[in-house]
Amino acid sequence: MPGAGRGPAPRRELPGWETARAIAHRAARPLPPRRLPIDLALGHILAAPLTALTDLPAFDTSAMDGWAVAGPGPWRLTGDPTGVLAGGPAAPQLTDGEAVPIATGARVPAGATAVLRSEQGGVADGRLSGPNPEPGADVRPRGQECRTGTELLPARTPLTPAALGLAAAAGYDQLAVRPRPRAEVLVLGDELLFRGLPHDGRIRDALGPMTGPWLTALGAHTLVTRRLGDDAEALYEAVSTSRADLIVTTGSTAAGPVDHLRGVLRRLDAQLLVSGVAVRPGHPMLLAELPGGVPLVGLPGNPLAAVSALLTLAAPLLSALADRPTPEERRAQLAEAVRGHPTDTRLVPVRCPAPGEARPLSYAGPAMLRGIAAASALAVIPPGGAGAHTEVRLLDLPTA
Repeated sequence: MPGAGRGPAPRRELPGWETARAIAHRAARPLPPRRLPIDLALGHILAAPLTALTDLPAFDTSAMDGWAVAGPGPWRLTGDPTGVLAGGPAAPQLTDGEAVPIATGARVPAGATAVLRSEQGGVADGRLSGPNPEPGADVRPRGQECRTGTELLPARTPLTPAALGLAAAAGYDQLAVRPRPRAEVLVLGDELLFRGLPHDGRIRDALGPMTGPWLTALGAHTLVTRRLGDDAEALYEAVSTSRADLIVTTGSTAAGPVDHLRGVLRRLDAQLLVSGVAVRPGHPMLLAELPGGVPLVGLPGNPLAAVSALLTLAAPLLSALADRPTPEERRAQLAEAVRGHPTDTRLVPVRCPAPGEARPLSYAGPAMLRGIAAASALAVIPPGGAGAHTEVRLLDLPTA
């Protein structure tokens, strides 16, 4: 009898969670750099080292309000009674025994040997008296922080507010950066409602409001979220005409009667790089490369499974596109045991009430968002589970 004795079909081997993340990271190359004004560069990644265009400070400056003095005191006051102001003209050269009032940040006159702080000196009859400051006291010498040509920040540094301030001080008006990858979200499924309460077998769309902001938090510039239902032609047109650097779809990753994503990818001659991952939740996730080289990440339709796919596939892709450095791995000890899957990695929402501690949360099923909404990270649980006080890897979740 045909097929007798064959037993159940073997489980299709899926790539492990770490392997899938590595595939996703290799699937993208950094986007070409562009130049942005400093006030638009926040959060971008430096595409080239930041080297100083000037000495910092560019000239000897006063670190305090007081008097620029030459030699030992007492000193005879000279020059404009208002003194030397920040951004003002240079004062005449001082000779020994002379002093001039000076403001913080003002250029120290030639011949000055130190600055005497205002609280340390006193003036009477045009003469300044006070303790003799050490040579160079309260003077920031030219080039104290750096000299012209010094590398201040290496390429691939994220541009924080402090980094932008440093770039401005070093003489930059524009910076060469990796642009934020442009992402487009395509929400699939006729069963989804976009307002109001669930009814007649239809459910509210949780992924549309969540996916775009999540991609933004991961470093993308989310262009649009489009709701396509279960329309194969609309999906084909949306994917084939997209101008995004990354396309993310929600739902339709399985092989049901209205799951059109895989058929559309075959029609487009896309290369399927990941077709399922050995991770729970989210194992039906997929990653494809379109003929033009644009990656497409397919998120499963269940909310927590979709989050798992975002962190497994979309996060490393976006890091590669933006040339972001790999974040430092963070680990913590589980406050209690977590049951594992026999063969797959589990991603479990946890709260971290103290450094180095991870407390698993309830409501961690594939279709649930309640647990992850209260979580600060996902714990990576190896196959077979992890006992209490076991140290596990954490995936930090976006906070804004």
